[in-house]
Amino acid sequence: MKTAAELLSELDELDEHVSVDAKTASDVGKSVLETICAFSNEPDLGGGYVLLGVAPAEDSFWPTYEVVGVDDPDKLQADIATQCASMFNVPVRPRMVPERLNGKTVITLFVPEAGPHEKPIHFRNQPLPGSAFRRIGSTDQRCTDDDLVVFYQDRKGETYDEQILGDADLSDFDPDALALYRQLRREVDGEAEELRWSDQELLEALGAVRKHDGAIKPTVAGLLLFGSSKALRQFFPMMRIDYIRVPGVRWIKDPDRRFDTVEIRSPLIRAIQRARAAILDDLPRAFSLPAGETQGREIPLLPDRVIREVVANAVMHRSYKVHGSIQIIRYANRLEIRNPGYSLKAEERLGEPGSETRNPKIAAVFHEIKFAETKGSGIRVMRELMAECSLSPPYLQSDRTGNSFIAILLFHHFLSRDDLDWLSTFSDLNLSDEERKALVSAREVGAIDNSSYRNLNRGVDTLNASKHLRRLCDLGLFQKKGQGSGTYYVPTEKLLASWNLIQAKEAGIGPSEVGMKPSESGPKPSESNSEGSNSTLGQSEGPSTESQLPPELADEIKKLGKRAPEETVKSVVRKLCSWNDLALPVLARMLGRSEVYLRQNIISPMVKAGELEFTIPEEPNHPRQSYRAPSEGR
Repeated sequence: MKTAAELLSELDELDEHVSVDAKTASDVGKSVLETICAFSNEPDLGGGYVLLGVAPAEDSFWPTYEVVGVDDPDKLQADIATQCASMFNVPVRPRMVPERLNGKTVITLFVPEAGPHEKPIHFRNQPLPGSAFRRIGSTDQRCTDDDLVVFYQDRKGETYDEQILGDADLSDFDPDALALYRQLRREVDGEAEELRWSDQELLEALGAVRKHDGAIKPTVAGLLLFGSSKALRQFFPMMRIDYIRVPGVRWIKDPDRRFDTVEIRSPLIRAIQRARAAILDDLPRAFSLPAGETQGREIPLLPDRVIREVVANAVMHRSYKVHGSIQIIRYANRLEIRNPGYSLKAEERLGEPGSETRNPKIAAVFHEIKFAETKGSGIRVMRELMAECSLSPPYLQSDRTGNSFIAILLFHHFLSRDDLDWLSTFSDLNLSDEERKALVSAREVGAIDNSSYRNLNRGVDTLNASKHLRRLCDLGLFQKKGQGSGTYYVPTEKLLASWNLIQAKEAGIGPSEVGMKPSESGPKPSESNSEGSNSTLGQSEGPSTESQLPPELADEIKKLGKRAPEETVKSVVRKLCSWNDLALPVLARMLGRSEVYLRQNIISPMVKAGELEFTIPEEPNHPRQSYRAPSEGR
């Protein structure tokens, strides 16, 4: 068990994080109990620590904590023990140790992880899922129905993909899709027993049908995997994969130009193959001459197996309760795969053994036909293959607020000659290899956080990653943004200026002819919207955005008044964000409302309901965040 001094040092280095929290704790309030509940529930975390009697220091740029002490440690410990024994569905027994620190008494509290048969730990006499909490980053998050899948996967429980579609029947299956499964299964194991079964027997074994009121009925997984085109349109009208080709490196919203988009509407077993083929046919290619061979060949910049894995992961782990498509967006420098549904596995544990999926029946089929790696190894395999090809590792972002997941695959070859020339301009700073990689990554993606730093540099722990990132800030190369689990770092103009000069030299342009600040030199992927947009439209503090308003929208704003019902305000916000991507300050100015009111009462509920979406979903707290209304064409 860690000491109070060790925990305080860790808080000063990393701030609160996934396994350490800090509370002033003058009494046992709601916040303390929610943290205890979250540490008890979080899978594979092993529990967590709460240091009671400390508070964030004021006026400090870096997160630092000061000891404030607890007034009556004996009473506080007794209250915690009593509440933990009576407030939850299962008694929780935290370990508590009072210690003296800086002349004051603090309490180190360790909450062990509950056993699988006890989860979810939740507040008694309150309905699930909202009465249970998970530990996500440095926050305690109320559970959703999807989170319960994680807790119940070792018990007998029905997941969404196992549910019966009562209005469907066996005629809604596509015989060709079943034949394709048999072909793919035969390629993996020609002696597989199920290949000798009838179609109905096969569907029953795969969980694609179940008996209901004496009849055989398709399940959600069954129709998604093997359904006919008509059935998919009827039961899952938004279940499709959109492959979008975007010229350049950013999304530009232009109503006069339609992007080249391919809509893939097929049973999943066929859709993955079509999506993979569309990507491979469209990828930039490199020339390869293997040792000992006399004839070269062109190969895709991204490994085929990585493409297969990333598409399969999106299909297996997306939320089919959400009416939205999977989007695969091909830019000049990267491939982005976006799917509805945040990761059920904590972001910092992505790539570790073990899988937590919403759709176990769908996943089982893909594992059997080798469309996906064995449980929990797909992300690790992608990272290894990208490293073997000297490519940047995949960037993975899970957003619980926006209920989405994004994977970004850069075509950029890591530490190319241009990169090395650029890094040589910082030779006087004595950068480590790890820090050099971080500079290149942040330049390409536009931002980096602790998790991404560790992903780049396998073997670097959270504490050392934080120290390295802090040093890069001290050197003036990174600028810190956000706080707590939302902390990330963006390149400074000092960092980007040298890259602009090198690029200008490559293009035959002299330094005096560059004539732009680094911030004007082009978009950065981290500032992309949900389709990778780097647009800052609506961010200006000047009057230009309002002056462009269509007359009918201007009239609706005038009619709002100061006491309009929230639903009326939401309707206007929805129309404004359909017209343009708009930031919170601009919306507040347009509507004559405070930012706090709009965020709490209008924007956040609309985002959760899917009526609005972030333009930078991978960084909800980004200073240039804007909002848009979802569009059928995106």
